[in-house]
Amino acid sequence: MNTASINLIRGRKPHFFDHFVGWALTVGRVVVIAVEGIALAAFLYRFGLDRQLIDLHDKIASEQNIVKFLQKNENVYRNFQNRLSLSSNILSVQDQTLKSFKDISKLIPSDMSVQTLLFSQENMKLEATMQSVNTFTTFIDKLKTYPTVDSISIDRIENRTSSGTISITLTATFKKPNTQI
Repeated sequence: MNTASINLIRGRKPHFFDHFVGWALTVGRVVVIAVEGIALAAFLYRFGLDRQLIDLHDKIASEQNIVKFLQKNENVYRNFQNRLSLSSNILSVQDQTLKSFKDISKLIPSDMSVQTLLFSQENMKLEATMQSVNTFTTFIDKLKTYPTVDSISIDRIENRTSSGTISITLTATFKKPNTQI
C-alpha cells in the first residue's frame, strides 16, 4: 500500500536548521557514540595503568625490604673489600720501598761510612762520612740515575780536617708511587 502525503505548503524548501537537525540525528549519533567509545577505552586503559603502577609500587616496597634486610651484610662485605684493597696497596708500596732500600744500599760505596739512614716511602735521609770527594760525587751520580729518585738535596756538608773526612747529610725525595693509599 502506498500512503499518500498531502503537503499544504507549496514550494517551501527545508531550511538550514531542518537540514542540521536531520544531520545531527543521523551522523551526530555516530560521532557521539564513537567519542563515547574512545572515552570508555581511555578510561579502561587508565584503570590498567593504575593497576600496573600499584603492582610496581608493591614490587619496589618488597625489593626495598630485601635490600634493608641485606644491608648489614653488604656493609660488612664493602668494609672487608675496602680493607683488602687498602692492605694490597700498602703491601705494594712496602714492596716498592723495600726494593728501593735494597737498591740504594747497594749504591753506597764501600769506603763510605753510614751513620744514619732513614727510609720512608716519600724520601730517604742519609748521614755519612767518607775519605774523599770522589766517593761523594760517585754516590750522588749513582743516586741521580736511580729511577725512583725525584730530587736530591744536600742538607749539610762538612770537611773535618782533623780526621781527614767529609761528613754529609742529604735527603733524596722519591717519585710518587702509582698506587694511592
